[in-house]
Amino acid sequence: MTFGRRSQVSPGTRLRIGSATGWGRADWLALADRMLAAVRPFASPGNALVTIPGPHGGYGPAVDGLEGFARTFLLAGFRIAGARGAGVDALAEWYAKGIAAGTDPAAPDRWVRMEEHAQAKVEAASIALVLDLTRPWVWDRLSPAVQERVVDYLAPAVGDGTYPRINWVWFRLVVQTFLRSVGGPHSLGEMAEDLATHDGFARADGWLSDGDERAYDHYVGWALHVYPALWARMAGAADLAAGRRARDVAALDRFLRDAVALVGADGSPLVQGRSLIYRFAAAAPFWAGALAGVPSVGPGQLRRAATSVVRHFTERGAFDDRGLLTMGWHGPWPRLAQRYSGPGSPYWASKGLLGIALPADHPVWTAPEEPLPVEREDGVRAVRAPGWLVSATRADGIVRVVNHGTDHAAEGSTAGDSPLYARLGYSTATSPVLDEGGWLNPIDQSVTLVDGAGRATHRAGMRTLVVHVNSDGVGVAGSRGAVRWVDPDPGHRDHGGGRAGAHRTAGVVTVYSLVRGPWELRLARVDSLAEGVDAGALRLRIGGWAVAGGATAAFGGGVASVTGAGLTSWLESVHGGGTAGATAVRDGGPLAGDVVVPWLEHPVRPGAWVAALVELSGGTGATDRDECRAVPHETAGRLHVAVHWPDGTDTAVHVDTDHAQDRRQAAR
Repeated sequence: MTFGRRSQVSPGTRLRIGSATGWGRADWLALADRMLAAVRPFASPGNALVTIPGPHGGYGPAVDGLEGFARTFLLAGFRIAGARGAGVDALAEWYAKGIAAGTDPAAPDRWVRMEEHAQAKVEAASIALVLDLTRPWVWDRLSPAVQERVVDYLAPAVGDGTYPRINWVWFRLVVQTFLRSVGGPHSLGEMAEDLATHDGFARADGWLSDGDERAYDHYVGWALHVYPALWARMAGAADLAAGRRARDVAALDRFLRDAVALVGADGSPLVQGRSLIYRFAAAAPFWAGALAGVPSVGPGQLRRAATSVVRHFTERGAFDDRGLLTMGWHGPWPRLAQRYSGPGSPYWASKGLLGIALPADHPVWTAPEEPLPVEREDGVRAVRAPGWLVSATRADGIVRVVNHGTDHAAEGSTAGDSPLYARLGYSTATSPVLDEGGWLNPIDQSVTLVDGAGRATHRAGMRTLVVHVNSDGVGVAGSRGAVRWVDPDPGHRDHGGGRAGAHRTAGVVTVYSLVRGPWELRLARVDSLAEGVDAGALRLRIGGWAVAGGATAAFGGGVASVTGAGLTSWLESVHGGGTAGATAVRDGGPLAGDVVVPWLEHPVRPGAWVAALVELSGGTGATDRDECRAVPHETAGRLHVAVHWPDGTDTAVHVDTDHAQDRRQAAR
């Protein structure tokens, strides 16, 4: 089928734009009570282990049971603290019984200890945090013998230098802070070390990277910002937090200005990054902002964001018919889990209900709801730390991210791409292709060199060149790097990052994105090919947005269109003569199973620019629109691009391609 002039997708009905969520504090409490009641039948006789039905996780049933207890104890702790102990005696007693059994070495359902399995270090932090939060109603009512056993259980955190230098530093710090408050062993030196490590994660505009790699994901919010806000209020942290509280709150405040803009109008977070089975844990940083009293994002908007996120999942099948969270995004999709995840792992979603720990008269509960940024207006913003351009469109409520700086790798890496991190685009309405081919052979939201066998290159390790919004409101971002074919090592441990293995360099590719509304003009150039690589044996492929939900494709004449689930993914060759096509991937993602990806393929001409219009829009109607036109040309190390956008607007962009800003250094 051949396409002529393109039709604009009209506003859809993905949700009630601008409508109030309709949830009050009572709705939140009811949800928490249902979640807690649903897991009770799966507790061990002593309540110490909560083993949710399902295949055992990669760490075995003992860890599964500990996760189920500790992660639901988080939720119980928020419920008890918010009630100030009133009317929740039975809940407190139920978990107190579990603590007594779990810390008893002779109990048949005793907890795995930290010396026995590292995952216990994660769960111990939740237990310590809640014991501090609920001190008058749980800890103070434990017998001296049980208190002593709790201290003994937590004590191995002191002197343990094996905690990974990522968000795990907070697990050691929280445990030692609690131990300090009850007269237990602790090391002020190690506590200072963990705080310093956390400070080393700081990047531009309140963002934090989860370790040394460019790991920007939901952990920025639900771990690296939430833990400081909670830790500062622990009894053992008062003197340590005093000198840093203002700085931590300022960083959280600045981060939240971006974070609220990343929530879709239907409440969906970005489908990006690891541990997505934690689902509405993505609401946690908004509650942390309310807890900390951030000045820039009002309590009504914080509650709106949190409620929208949690409602998104409760209304889309996150719970099974027993009221249990499953492994997946909306409904079950076990492949979304990392290899270590067990059936209790999804209950880190409890963090998303942190707000119920705040009393009913707190401003976050009494302030009127305020719309999210995407509900107010269209906009493009640059987020420097992760190298993102964020485009939100009010008509369809979709938030899109164009990614030129996040790959869960370091610059110069030779690993394969993680589809959770290294794709050129993520959104609140789509998922990357996450079947095995998505890890081995990038197709969606990518620019790749494809050989005669159909193998596509990987881009992780690229250098970010520029991320900004110009005076015309057009977002400009770019990246450059060596691309390679990768043969992954067998037995790779799936912790979310790309797969390492033997690699062969194909060449160097530069990509720029110009973003306006639902459109990205993607410019790509093969700068050079590696020795022995034949241009004639390759194709330069540009992949667009993957659409799920019974999607159908039509393509021809340099245009590919995929429609489904109220979405249209459009890919059009604007410069360079691309040939269009589409690929269907069976059960390729967690949203609705099968997905379809449009793509364009070009002959490889080193040094020549190609340009494609990449669009993701909601709705099913159509109105006339202009044909997109763009003519890139380069002179004296500057790329000039005059664009006629589909809405009839003309803009001009000029980019320094020889001396582009090294955004990594500017962001530190």
